[in-house]
Amino acid sequence: MKTLYSTLLGLFLLSACNTSDPASNSSRESRSTEFQLDSLSSIILEKDSLLFKVGFNHIDTQQVAVLLANDFEFYHDEHGITDSKAAFVQSIQNLRGIGFRTWRELDRKSTEIFPLYRNNGQELYGIIQRGRHSFFQQKKNRSAHKSSTARFTHLWILENGEWKLKRVLSFDHQGEE
Repeated sequence: MKTLYSTLLGLFLLSACNTSDPASNSSRESRSTEFQLDSLSSIILEKDSLLFKVGFNHIDTQQVAVLLANDFEFYHDEHGITDSKAAFVQSIQNLRGIGFRTWRELDRKSTEIFPLYRNNGQELYGIIQRGRHSFFQQKKNRSAHKSSTARFTHLWILENGEWKLKRVLSFDHQGEE
């Protein structure tokens, strides 16, 4: 009985000496996670800007090619599948011959970022970017107008220390009246 009492007293004293506050640890982890998510969001929004503001909007195919994974695939709800990096880069190049200016604007408030980890959450390997964007057109001597809005999901993968766009889903295109 004395041994049981001594053991219980020892456990009580050990638990009383534990000065870490679980709520405090949770709060620290939450702040750390928020900081990491903010940092990842900044990185991906920068890549998004390079892809669209530079690559798509200004038809800079070199910029587009740098951002794409070699096994890139693009799935579009109206135009089908583009199953290679080369074909997608060529589709951007083809924008030069459409007879009007077109560009894309991201709805930043709709953008969501989801980190992807492996090894039980120890190693970041990818990011899912999800959101809405709008497309605009301007024909020669005409006013610019919004031509459509759509949703998208991008899968960004970390390859040799560089973020590469591996998969794109572009869907729910809604034409503007």
